[in-house]
Amino acid sequence: MMVSEESPREIRLRGDLQLVADLVEPGTRVLDVGCRDGELLHYLEDYKNVDARGVEIDDTSVRKCVSHGLSVIQGDADTDLSDYPSNAFDCVVLTQTLQTVHSPKTVLEELMRIGDRAIVSFPNFGHWRVRCGLIGGGRMPVTKAFMQPWYETANIHVCTFRDFEDLCRTLDIIVRRRIVANHQGQRRILAAIKPLANLFGEIGIFLLEKK
Repeated sequence: MMVSEESPREIRLRGDLQLVADLVEPGTRVLDVGCRDGELLHYLEDYKNVDARGVEIDDTSVRKCVSHGLSVIQGDADTDLSDYPSNAFDCVVLTQTLQTVHSPKTVLEELMRIGDRAIVSFPNFGHWRVRCGLIGGGRMPVTKAFMQPWYETANIHVCTFRDFEDLCRTLDIIVRRRIVANHQGQRRILAAIKPLANLFGEIGIFLLEKK
């Protein structure tokens, strides 16, 4: 009797995470910083055959990842990335986390030191709904991308796509690719046009390389 090979677990990624996963090359070494419950790591291991490692600050999420057989350790992106050797990974991933760290510039520098490439995603504070909320209401906006009021949000360093690309230029980082999506992770075709991205994109996913 012929025994068939076990097929990968069926994993339905959140929309923006699927866009990130599509940018990861198969068979590479990947570090996911701020991996949360390990959803992306699971997918990359099963469907992209990557050597996937994770760092997560929340102890409960770390235990959940480890219980599922994932190689995840507890760590803080602001303080613990310096422990990793240079060029240890082919790609370092930071999804929906940059705006929550205390020193985005330092974290971005560390990502590019540790990996040959980095994939970074974050919500865009330049989206038209955010602008309208500030201009029309005179208050910090609550949108589908920024869902919590200012006094409860974990976001401490919000920025726009232009702000982020300016920082990349300052650090001599090449933006190899930019994907613009809505809060559900669906591509925004109109926002793919660079002058419109900062106005109509809710989430940006950036593929970065060293110069």
